[in-house]
Amino acid sequence: MAKVKKAYFCKNCGFEAPKWLGKCPSCGEWNTFTEEIIARESGSVPAVAAGSLPAARPQPVREIRESEHRRINIGNTEVNRVLGGGMVPGSLILLGGEPGIGKSTLSLQIALADNGLKTLYVSGEESAEQIKMRALRIGIGNDDCMIYPETLLENIVVQIAEQRPDLVVIDSIQTIYTDLLDSSAGSVSQIRECAATLLKYAKTTGTSILIIGHITKDGTIAGPKILEHIVDVVLQFEGDSNNIYRILRGIKNRFGATFEIGVFEMLEGGLRGVDNPSEILLTHYEEPLSGIAVGAAADGVRPYLIEVQALVSGAAYGTPQRTATGFDTRRMNMLLAVLEKRLGMKMFQKDVFLNFAGGFKVADPGLDLAVVAAVISSYYDRPIAEGVCCAGEVGLSGEVRPAPRTEQRISEAARLGFRKIIVSGYLSKEARRPKGIEIVPITGIDQLPRALFVE
Repeated sequence: MAKVKKAYFCKNCGFEAPKWLGKCPSCGEWNTFTEEIIARESGSVPAVAAGSLPAARPQPVREIRESEHRRINIGNTEVNRVLGGGMVPGSLILLGGEPGIGKSTLSLQIALADNGLKTLYVSGEESAEQIKMRALRIGIGNDDCMIYPETLLENIVVQIAEQRPDLVVIDSIQTIYTDLLDSSAGSVSQIRECAATLLKYAKTTGTSILIIGHITKDGTIAGPKILEHIVDVVLQFEGDSNNIYRILRGIKNRFGATFEIGVFEMLEGGLRGVDNPSEILLTHYEEPLSGIAVGAAADGVRPYLIEVQALVSGAAYGTPQRTATGFDTRRMNMLLAVLEKRLGMKMFQKDVFLNFAGGFKVADPGLDLAVVAAVISSYYDRPIAEGVCCAGEVGLSGEVRPAPRTEQRISEAARLGFRKIIVSGYLSKEARRPKGIEIVPITGIDQLPRALFVE
């Protein structure tokens, strides 16, 4: 009979060590190691009955039969878009995000949606009465949604086997534990064991499972990294809890691409999908203001226009301040250095503050030209004419490179009524040029002021 095996795990990063350590060699945190049982005596671990897979044999790749994955419409357009057109039966989906961002609200909306799916909502954090209160606020559309407050994995598997739902929601994986291990719920070994059991059940029965996961203070999903490797899809819910707009971003997807995003608006009755993000990210002013530029962004295959705000003022103290909200501060410093080198603007004497409308976090290099345009407008205190937008990437030599999916950006600007868009002069001549919008090509940022301010 095998002996009981124990190991020490870091509660912060999941690093495993054979003995207790004061400082974690992986993340550098102190006093984070806890002892956990990783294997009991043989014969003492009960097996969870979830079916058995037939023995597989090696076969040439050309002879492998390709089965068509049937997508399930879960009743939410934005979530369907991020998943690649719907949910695949038997998939294991992990949804992570900050506290209060709306993970439970979105999951309950999917469970209550009128999608014809029999759903089992397992809650380890809230009672059935609390979920009923939220369900009344959201609106109950699915009569086949069952609520089950439970934290023991063995009981959950038994109920899933009895009810045989099409979709199971686990809220959350950090509150679920199994009797196979003596460690507390939320520990590294508990999360790993529970996720592996749920994965086995999903694959053997074809039941889709949506797991809600907590995140750490660094913004990563709490628990071992193997949790993200086990699941089929990893979705990240982003946004500021003080702002009404949220972004659902795909981090991993075994059944589709990861470049799609879903935009939601948090209202009193729950989350509402935003079909046209450009309308909420653009502000119409009575008269043009300096320091405001419009950039044509593209997140995946979805183009949208966003307002970039910049404020350039004299540095009151010796060291100028650099603050960016929703944009990489290091990239902003690089663009300011390019302006100082190529245009002779004395940015070392200026405080620079940058903000994106709606509280969005954007990592699109195609917005470099819009950021530079907003800084130039605020520096010279000259407003950019209404109906002008930008789309291009700025290099260290001051050259303007074509942004990815420039054609879609131009089409989106033309659809919203913009009359002029400034793009890279190196754009392919074969690119589609829609009617009704003037395309101004530039090859360097030294040509940008003339394109912005000269009619």
